[in-house]
Amino acid sequence: MQLLLLPLLVAAAVGLARAAATDDPFLSGAPGNHSYNIDCGGAADFVSVFGRRWLADQFFSAGGQAGMVAEPHRFPQPQERTLRFFPPSSAGKSSCYSLPLPPGRYYLRLFSVYDNYDSKLRTPSFDVSAAATLVLSFRSPWPEPASRYGAYSDLIFPSATSPTSDICFYSLSTDAPVVASIEVAPVHPLAYDGATTGADLILVNYGRLTCGNNLFGPGFTNDSDAFSRVWQSDIDFRNNDLNYDAITAGGRKIFGSNQPPNYFPTKLYTSAITTGGDASNEIEYLMPVDTRMSYMVWLHFAEIDAGIGSAGQRVFDVMLAGKNVTRIDIFKQVGGFTAFKWTYIVENLTSSTMSVKLVPVVGRPILCGLENYAMVPLETRTVPNQVAAMKALKDSLKIPARMGWNGDPCAPRTWDAWEGVTCLRKDKGLVITQLDLASQGLKGYITDEISHLTDLVSLNLSYNSLTGSLPPGLGQPSLATLDLSSNQFTGGIPGTIGSSKLQTALLNNNQLDGQVPERLYSIGVHGGVIDLSGNKGLCGVPTLPACALFWEKGGLNRTGKIALGASLGFVLLVTLIVVYILCIRRGPYDYDFEFPQDLTSISAISAKRNRYQRAKSVMLAEMEAHGPDGYYTNGGAH
Repeated sequence: MQLLLLPLLVAAAVGLARAAATDDPFLSGAPGNHSYNIDCGGAADFVSVFGRRWLADQFFSAGGQAGMVAEPHRFPQPQERTLRFFPPSSAGKSSCYSLPLPPGRYYLRLFSVYDNYDSKLRTPSFDVSAAATLVLSFRSPWPEPASRYGAYSDLIFPSATSPTSDICFYSLSTDAPVVASIEVAPVHPLAYDGATTGADLILVNYGRLTCGNNLFGPGFTNDSDAFSRVWQSDIDFRNNDLNYDAITAGGRKIFGSNQPPNYFPTKLYTSAITTGGDASNEIEYLMPVDTRMSYMVWLHFAEIDAGIGSAGQRVFDVMLAGKNVTRIDIFKQVGGFTAFKWTYIVENLTSSTMSVKLVPVVGRPILCGLENYAMVPLETRTVPNQVAAMKALKDSLKIPARMGWNGDPCAPRTWDAWEGVTCLRKDKGLVITQLDLASQGLKGYITDEISHLTDLVSLNLSYNSLTGSLPPGLGQPSLATLDLSSNQFTGGIPGTIGSSKLQTALLNNNQLDGQVPERLYSIGVHGGVIDLSGNKGLCGVPTLPACALFWEKGGLNRTGKIALGASLGFVLLVTLIVVYILCIRRGPYDYDFEFPQDLTSISAISAKRNRYQRAKSVMLAEMEAHGPDGYYTNGGAH
């Protein structure tokens, strides 16, 4: 699939003008309506002369290196001068921009440029994907205008169901993919026949033309377009063997434009081309196509000739790829000075050029604009919860950037899965069946999120420097081969490991301890392969030491827990008896045995003193009741 250059807008043809584009969805910026203008390789955010806020790409990019075009003075806009490139030796075969986009449909525009930024005088070959689907292919050598001045490409795509959508770049051979800017904004969910195509198709622009007018669109001129589409001049796509005349609306108002869901701009319908010379002449455009795909063609008309005032005065046939598909009478459909849109899907093409021809029936044909979109089916993606599990493993295992673990683990299928990953297509989507990451210098740990890889058959993480305990999530029923040998795992072996399908378990040369689960050891008994050597703390099965009386699987066994519980109960009972004797059964006159005051706390001394004072008061009361002669006295009489 080579989608490069002919359908793209070459930046050298773009003129700059200050814009007051109130309909530009990019103007609200991120994250107000989930639109983003990303300056790839840029060092800081800035606001352009068109009022757009451009963001440095450091929070969106997975790595790569920043660069600058060789001749920045030839690029009028700042975001066209900087770039980011992704050497496969350090960034891996795939590198992605992750954009926070909720589910919906989005317009995406990329600017790619080479301009000998690396002084190698060779344009790179690489592919681009959106929504895990291959959408653009750049092949060296690029045509000179695109290589020197850069080129824009755009498409409409549905976002993934996850919180982010990835725009990914895939290196061919040793070439470094390169990108200068990325723009994304939401579009109406029903735009471009979204009711039938929105959920399953990406529409890649193979030509969006304004007839009889110069290039216009937000970000490039002061003309607005609600989707920020750029409309190219049609001159380069005409069959130049024919004669054409341009006409305009002469300032008359155009009705029916800029309406949902497509919001086609009014300016598109204020100019048109018609045939020149003989009235029997035709209008013909030659559009580049890929014969492996189908195309959605949109034709735009408006009867802007005041001399046409009734139906039947201008009638023509539309022929696509040599097939007569419809007959059009604009005035009969909508009247004068009113926008009229017509669309058709072309299939089974046999040539790399598709003819779009208007053949006169009555009068001369007229055309205001033309759009041609490749209909790229969405590729099957990895099951979402397995994508999340793989991203968690990427973080916990500390996968190095050179392995290119970016984007969807298994898609697009044109490219291999992530390095060390094997996938399989099932009814629910793509699933991960094997992980082989032996001898990759990994220094992290295994997250329990691995339990979501419910189709995993083989896991090999041997000969790394992984640490931590083995998670219970390693007990997938699907797992047949487990090799965690020659790492630094510690703790016990979870009892979940050892499904009926597990035939090989290599846990040797780690730092595991505790009793080996019987279900795991039974693998070797039933003809499988198990190796637990090199773990000095393991016990409880033949060829290993017996476990301590109260010890099992790195902790107390059932007997040990019962013994510990009984001991704690005995200590509690003794404590309660002592408290009862010392605090509850003592009378008010019990003698206190005290430590010397210099060995007691202030609070203890105070408590003893208070108790002594109560005893002294009783004694004084009894003495005062007797006279000096030993008899009781009565009142104060003497």
